[in-house]
Amino acid sequence: MAGKNAVAKPPKQKLNKAYIKRYWQLYALLLLPMVYLFVFKYVPMEYVIIAFKKYSIVERNVFKLPWAKNHGMEYFIKAFSNRDFINALRNTIVLNLLDLVIGFPIPIIFALILNELRFKMFKKTVQTIAYMPHFLSWVIIYGLTLQLFTPTDGLVNMAIKAMGGDPIPFLNDAKHWVGTYIGLGVWQSFGWNSIIYLAAIAGISPELYEAASVDGAGRFQKMWHITLPGIKPTIVVLLIMALGNIIGSGFDRPFALQNNLVMKNAEVIATYVYKAGIKGLQFSLTTAIGLFQSVINVFFLLGANWLSRKMGERGIW
Repeated sequence: MAGKNAVAKPPKQKLNKAYIKRYWQLYALLLLPMVYLFVFKYVPMEYVIIAFKKYSIVERNVFKLPWAKNHGMEYFIKAFSNRDFINALRNTIVLNLLDLVIGFPIPIIFALILNELRFKMFKKTVQTIAYMPHFLSWVIIYGLTLQLFTPTDGLVNMAIKAMGGDPIPFLNDAKHWVGTYIGLGVWQSFGWNSIIYLAAIAGISPELYEAASVDGAGRFQKMWHITLPGIKPTIVVLLIMALGNIIGSGFDRPFALQNNLVMKNAEVIATYVYKAGIKGLQFSLTTAIGLFQSVINVFFLLGANWLSRKMGERGIW
């Protein structure tokens, strides 16, 4: 009985030499990104050892550098005893979690709505308008933000004052700055991120919608019972990748938007590493911080992937 009830494991796929010979062009195209990954991602890993040594800009061979105190853990201890780093770590986690909670569902909702539009010209126009902010640098976006949201002469606050209201300190107050930061991030990325979901929706069989129409299902029912389950694997994969970067953040967005009035909430690890490492010449300290980030992100990635597989999803491997 145990043999009958046991689930047969799929046979392991062997390397098909005939397939490789037939489609060798595909493997040749793969060679360039593999070389890029090796040269720019794996070769520099030897310099991770700087996190455990006293770095000197004079010594070119990092393996000849003396080890740091406390069995090489001096700079990790120094980082976690630094109040500025702890504050940057907290801000990074909070801002990334808000980005995830608010920003992750919006491209999905936008793709679902866009998929329901029947007027093609209007649909293409909305798509183009939604994609455009993705191609703007954060320096340009910050310039636009100043013109719109400054308390004195920003267009939004001028309109608020014209209607008898008080100006809102979008960029000068910490709480309002966080809302502005998250809102600008969503506005800049939701249109571009929806492309993946639209591509996944396009892969759903039209026969499923036809069968649902015959059964009397409405648009919302088709969306809920066909479209969403159809793109669920894509959502899970992108969610895992987002969780894998929960304490990592880009440099340009927080650096462009932060100012001295909101630095307590605006300083993140990326900007702290820039100021303490590049400007402050503390290379061992910031290498230790970067290594800490990478390790924690890997644990989040592995944990999210394990959880998705436990819930019956495919995961990313």
